[in-house]
Amino acid sequence: MRRPGSVNGGALLKCTPGFPPHAVVIPPRLMEKPDTADFSGHTPVMQQYLRFKVQHPDLLLFFRMGDFYELFFEDAERAARLLDITLTRRGQSNGQPIPMAGVPFHACEQYLARLVKQGVSVVICDQIGDPATSKGPVERAITRIVTPGTLTDSTLLDDRSDSLLAAAVRAKDRIGLAWLNLANGDLRITECAINAWPAQMERLRPAELLFPDDWQDAGAPRSCAVKRLAAWQFDAAAGQRRLTEHFGVRDLAGFGAGAADALALGAAGALIEYAGATQRQALAHVVALKIERDSEYLRLDGPTRRNLELTETLRGEAAPTLLSLIDLAATSMGTRWLRHVLHHPLADRQRAAARHDAIADLLAAGPAQVLDALSGLADLERITARVALKSARPRDLSALRDTMQRLPGIAAGLHAARPGAALLVELSEHMQLAPEVAPMLSAAIAPEPAQNLRDGGVMADGLDADLDELRALQAGCGSFLTELETRERARTGIANLRVEYNKVHGFFIEVTHANAGRVPDDYRRRQTLKNAERYITPELKAFEDRALSAQERAIARERQLWDELLERLAAYIPALQCAARALALLDGLAALAEAAQRYDWYRPQFGAAPGLEILRGRHPVVERQVENFVPNDLRLDATRRMLLITGPNMGGKSTYMRQAALIVLLAHCGSFVPADSALLGPFDALYTRIGASDDLASGRSTFMVEMTEAAAILNGAGPHSLVLMDEIGRGTSTFDGVALAHAIARHLLDKNRCYTLFATHYFELTQLAQSSLECANVHVSAVQHGRSVVFLHAIEEGPASQSYGIEVAALAGVPPAALREARRQLQALEARQVSDGIQADLFAPPPPPPEPPSHPVLDKLAELDVDDMSPRAALEALYALRHLLQAG
Repeated sequence: MRRPGSVNGGALLKCTPGFPPHAVVIPPRLMEKPDTADFSGHTPVMQQYLRFKVQHPDLLLFFRMGDFYELFFEDAERAARLLDITLTRRGQSNGQPIPMAGVPFHACEQYLARLVKQGVSVVICDQIGDPATSKGPVERAITRIVTPGTLTDSTLLDDRSDSLLAAAVRAKDRIGLAWLNLANGDLRITECAINAWPAQMERLRPAELLFPDDWQDAGAPRSCAVKRLAAWQFDAAAGQRRLTEHFGVRDLAGFGAGAADALALGAAGALIEYAGATQRQALAHVVALKIERDSEYLRLDGPTRRNLELTETLRGEAAPTLLSLIDLAATSMGTRWLRHVLHHPLADRQRAAARHDAIADLLAAGPAQVLDALSGLADLERITARVALKSARPRDLSALRDTMQRLPGIAAGLHAARPGAALLVELSEHMQLAPEVAPMLSAAIAPEPAQNLRDGGVMADGLDADLDELRALQAGCGSFLTELETRERARTGIANLRVEYNKVHGFFIEVTHANAGRVPDDYRRRQTLKNAERYITPELKAFEDRALSAQERAIARERQLWDELLERLAAYIPALQCAARALALLDGLAALAEAAQRYDWYRPQFGAAPGLEILRGRHPVVERQVENFVPNDLRLDATRRMLLITGPNMGGKSTYMRQAALIVLLAHCGSFVPADSALLGPFDALYTRIGASDDLASGRSTFMVEMTEAAAILNGAGPHSLVLMDEIGRGTSTFDGVALAHAIARHLLDKNRCYTLFATHYFELTQLAQSSLECANVHVSAVQHGRSVVFLHAIEEGPASQSYGIEVAALAGVPPAALREARRQLQALEARQVSDGIQADLFAPPPPPPEPPSHPVLDKLAELDVDDMSPRAALEALYALRHLLQAG
């Protein structure tokens, strides 16, 4: 990549004039007190750089110099490593070459995207002055700060998922949490117990987390960038003041906030201040505060979200997952809504039923028609945020114009379908809250605007008389140049004379060397080429000044009109946000309706009686991966709270359990479900303990992870919880594992009183059904054919007869020799069990102590009365006992 030898505003390095010959290492004292930093002795450009750098010592500083963003010293070395760009060394600092790296300004966004994905924050320092008129260094300023949690630019964001900025503060055993989606202005807070913190992080998965510097370890996800702030920034009273100032209200009671939310409000105050600082302005699109309560959604802990593979597989892949199956949305807004809904199943069954009503109406109208109508709509949600932050680009507004023009037709189509669902009627109304925006943008923005405002051609013709006049002057260039070229050819007699223009040299008259002798005296040489000379005349120079001045003035006028348009649009931000939410919800519901139609899903029903009854339920993802999926029924009620599921590996125990949980989750999301019918009693939480792996980073073995998850379930599950327990107790000795599995199952039955699907290979546990009327045995059916096994995948009543472990090992490809040895060992163990009697009941009461063994010597010894024996008689008795022992 070509490096600039000199740049606007003066050169920074010593190899070009102006770079200081001495060291430019920033002392720690300057980092601590940037306001008192003394940079005398440095060149003016370097003083600029150092002043910006000490304000942001931990962030990469992109320092605009001409056509490049430059980085220096440790920033350059770090950027070269992260971005795989060339690291150069120029000048001297403390006797050492100065590291330097840079990226072209026009390609800046792609490099920022790569840095953000790695969790790196960047400060952008731009030239805001005019290099042509600047005396000394051109004026520069921080224009934005790019961090993983404060992204709004479409090139930096993932269209399919949200990027959240979160802030948290801890007080004793409580945590106050706030999070902001800057790309749509959604600000929320909640408080939780310290033991619920990991589940909150798994639910939100923030891109960036702010927390006080006196909190040693906030336990942020590994993919989350963290930022420590001073503890005083999380002060509750200060946070409430910041929020009331931001919303322009006297207090926060109108948002439902009270004294009980003080901790979370402190976190929200720190978050709002941080986000505003990164954007260098107020957050005009953050217009409301939403307070989430624990009872608003079904509780899902981290292991449950992972085990059910809602939005990513256990391997961390995007498919096959539940989201990848139902994501039939036409817009990125709908996709993000579906992702959010899967992680936030509603506890309010009336709201879920309202979504069921809407899906039923969409099925009647044809979901494909709705999706077709939504296809091609712009990301209204994120464009609205960029309008509010004054960072929208010309094509954002043209896309906004085109989308707003289509909304009345979409709303009319919904109305024509005569929906009975109140939710669809509401969505139709919300789409039409800003009817003035479309005509406003149609009059202001060109049909096909330029990509960047600096290129001109953004504002529509007829919008402004002054702009039209300046454009007319530019448009007249062509006719003037044609006329001038004709006149000059006639005047000079040079037939191939040309009058042209380029951005580097402006307007010129080009004459070949062969005709150089015929050039008039008023021609002034502008450029020499290999085969021609380029000239300028007084007349052409005068026209050039007028034309170029008109172009510059036209672009300046467009900038002024653009800013005025954004100011006018600011009044419609709340209405545009409401329309965006309506579009996202409609798109998501239409996608769920299309999924129900495509995959043969049916509407679930909510009942008052506790329990769960599913007829011919299926696993929504697995059934799409196999040729013939076997549906199964399930019944849980007050008299049947636990199903002990036995059967072979690969038989479908885990699939059966997971499909039950997914049916409950989908129903509470407001979706139809993969079953012929499903009747759900009240549920408030889903818990799973399925599979396990070690956590080396935390120093936990597989068994420790398993027991930790089991402990969380035993401590959290209640009478309205659905719990899945898969083969608990495998990671230790057989007797320990059986004992633990029995104790956990008994605790779930007697103490938690929850609804439980408990899969196990410990046949001893099937005896629980004999001692507890609320426990029932079921098994996954299979038949043995020779030395192979055929899985029928059907759930039947009663315990399984055997596990078919060796047959499954054969299917897995275990060598025949090993299988033969396994069969010999199995026969030996079974024979020993038969010879020793039936297998002991591990949970039966202990047997009475055994009778002492009998022997003639012992019998004779017991008959002796040693108290009445003489020494001689005792000696004779001793000899007699020895003789008896030798004889026996």
